[in-house]
Amino acid sequence: MPTTAETRIKPVVRWSLGHALPRTALRVAARRGDLQARLFVEANAAPTAELTGLFDGIRARGPLLESRFVYATATHATVKEVLTGNDFRSGIGAAGTGLLARLTEWSASEVLHPIAPPSLLATEPPDHTRYRKLVTRVFTVRAVENLRTRTEQIANDLIDQLDATGPVDLVGTYCGLLPVTVIAEILGVPAHERRRMLELGSAAAPSLDMGLPWRQFRAVEAALEAFDTWLSRHLDHLRENPGDNLLSKLIAAREDGVGLTDHELRATAGLVLAAGFETTVNLLGNGIALLHEHPEQLEALEDGGWANAVDEILRVDPPVLLTGRTCLRDTEVSGVRVPEGAVVTTILAGANRDPAVFDDPARFDVGRENAREHLSFSAGRHYCLGAALARMEGEVGLRVLFDRFPRLALLPGARRRPTRILRGYEHLPARLKG
Repeated sequence: MPTTAETRIKPVVRWSLGHALPRTALRVAARRGDLQARLFVEANAAPTAELTGLFDGIRARGPLLESRFVYATATHATVKEVLTGNDFRSGIGAAGTGLLARLTEWSASEVLHPIAPPSLLATEPPDHTRYRKLVTRVFTVRAVENLRTRTEQIANDLIDQLDATGPVDLVGTYCGLLPVTVIAEILGVPAHERRRMLELGSAAAPSLDMGLPWRQFRAVEAALEAFDTWLSRHLDHLRENPGDNLLSKLIAAREDGVGLTDHELRATAGLVLAAGFETTVNLLGNGIALLHEHPEQLEALEDGGWANAVDEILRVDPPVLLTGRTCLRDTEVSGVRVPEGAVVTTILAGANRDPAVFDDPARFDVGRENAREHLSFSAGRHYCLGAALARMEGEVGLRVLFDRFPRLALLPGARRRPTRILRGYEHLPARLKG
């Protein structure tokens, strides 16, 4: 049982190790020209397209750039090699038995975190294999396709509620509500709790970032705690009242007679729930903005091709900027020696703009033949479990919106989210009848 002093001190230690110290060091390095550090600093405010120069600069230094802090790569082949390699584990952190590692372990929060074990994002085989196998059984591509008609109904219902005569914020009234409604139905969340679920997910989104100010850090931890409390109640309700939904099936799922523990179930369910709408909100908002900026591309979609358009949106302005991996043993990547314990930042958005793979990569082209080769869903064993769902929702959500309002016009006041890792719009004002 932690003492009152520990309860006060531990959050300060967590913030210092995970945010204050890295932020200070990275800002100093950025001023000295370190490209990896500059990406950290500039990504907080700049649209993804404005980071292209940094991606190109990192790529120009070779397939794997060794900076002052970590290795970094924006090269498609190298990003894929790291993400699929067995010499790397997911995530970053203070490894070993040194002082930082001991402080990190001592100060760890008991509240579930999306990039802390037993989250699927932070575990490796054999645990990761067991978790993913159980989830995949109830989250198949066929199950997702069966949701297509229902997703179209939800999209049309939301559009029917929009004020077609005045300005609307498409993030708050459409981009956010479509995926949260879909995932809520999949997970058996009652209609009256969905707005709260969206609010908690949005508040917790910066938890993936590093370098948060103290007040924002505390707000994020409070949101994670509230989300964990809400999720525990919801799971208890489903245990007593199981239904035809993914979480009820996940509670009952067994592999060789063994199911998920309560801690594993909350971590897995929480990740599926949050990831099921957070990134898709960004996909829809980014897609609306890109198609509005490129009306000739929207015109090209009059005869179809929305599935490929979604992949091109994911390539050009991905919902996730980058991810990290830690080297498990001395190895070699793209001809570069990487020592045990080293961290490699895999810049997904940079890989998506690699000219070695994508011709004229800065050009937005909904007919691009190899658009699906993007790495926005990661790769290897941590490939996004909800990729099929996100693609389907993006395709349906964008097509239905532009079919109903082909002259939709965005208005001044669009604002991107103040997060580095998750990339999208916080507000997207529009007039539906342009």
